[in-house]
Amino acid sequence: MQSLKGKTAFITGASRGIGEAIAVKLGSLGAQVVVAAKTDQPHPKLPGTIHTAVTNIESAGGAGLGVVMDVRSEEAVKSAIGQAVEVFGGIDILINNASAIQLTDTLSTSMKRFDLMHQVNFRGTFMVSQACIPHLKRAENPHILNISPPLNLDQKWFAPHLAYTMAKYGMSFCVHGMSTEFKKDGIAVNALWPATTIATAAVNMLGGEAMMRRSRKPEIMADAAAAILQRDSTLHTGHFYIDEEVLKAEGVDQLDAYAVDPSQELLIDYFL
Repeated sequence: MQSLKGKTAFITGASRGIGEAIAVKLGSLGAQVVVAAKTDQPHPKLPGTIHTAVTNIESAGGAGLGVVMDVRSEEAVKSAIGQAVEVFGGIDILINNASAIQLTDTLSTSMKRFDLMHQVNFRGTFMVSQACIPHLKRAENPHILNISPPLNLDQKWFAPHLAYTMAKYGMSFCVHGMSTEFKKDGIAVNALWPATTIATAAVNMLGGEAMMRRSRKPEIMADAAAAILQRDSTLHTGHFYIDEEVLKAEGVDQLDAYAVDPSQELLIDYFL
């Protein structure tokens, strides 16, 4: 892949999982990466903090900045973006990765959890994008990439977990609208979603070791994201990309190395 030297990427929820994998990949390509997440101190059940993510970015050859940020707080978001601009001089790339999940039906979903998913997924994506866009307008080849699924209105994706689907699709609707709204400014707004489940803490929580073994590593999403972010922002916008399709378009035909356990049949992800 080409270099992202001199580019500044702001990534929400990048202290672990897919967000961290993308952060490290962009760092390896020379980017300056802002890790904007809540985890400042080690979590008793979840791996990674903003500090460990920055260490991994720097080990990969990039520059990192860890910023404590609750994506639900407008004040925190504006402060984090301000710190990023102060340290690195601007923002070229925004990755809306922070997400909350609970796969419960309507009667089993508390309003507290409903609010959390919508505040983090939909509102957080809208708010961080809104705050970053003035800086992206001044960037060369600016990109927004939301880690969200293609819009699929099949009822099977709504009936079992309506609240989560609506919150996650909110991120995708941001792509649908903003890609047209900011096309004149040359800002690409796209979505990226995995073809299979990805071995993250969320997947481990949902399906344990058995589900993890049938998943791919977060690095497949990181490599796909890096490929998208190097495309011409004036030509490639408004797309709902799937990780393996992006890599195949880049000439990567062998994907076995991304499997946690190549002997296991992979699980297709939600919304596909």
